[in-house]
Amino acid sequence: MGAAIAKQDRIGARVPHEVYETLCRAAELTGATVNQFLVQAALKEAQEVIEREEVIRLSPRDWNWLLDLMEHPSKPNAKLKAAMKRYQKAKQDDAVTAFSWEP
Repeated sequence: MGAAIAKQDRIGARVPHEVYETLCRAAELTGATVNQFLVQAALKEAQEVIEREEVIRLSPRDWNWLLDLMEHPSKPNAKLKAAMKRYQKAKQDDAVTAFSWEP
């Protein structure tokens, strides 16, 4: 059996000549082709954006505060109790009006 070939996609962009020249110069200085340089730079930026949007970082002080809250939650106050009642009622009303597969 032959080795599997990884699927590759193409990305294209039109840029002003000055931008292209700058990219060419930077690629040459790093020893990469323009295409390699663009992909490496774009991938690095994409990973940073994803991490910034999906990872929550806490200081040790804030981590300990959060851990303490999870281990010792506050007692429900009146507003939380009222919200839970509204939620339970909405959930019950939804069950009555939702489509049922049972005959």
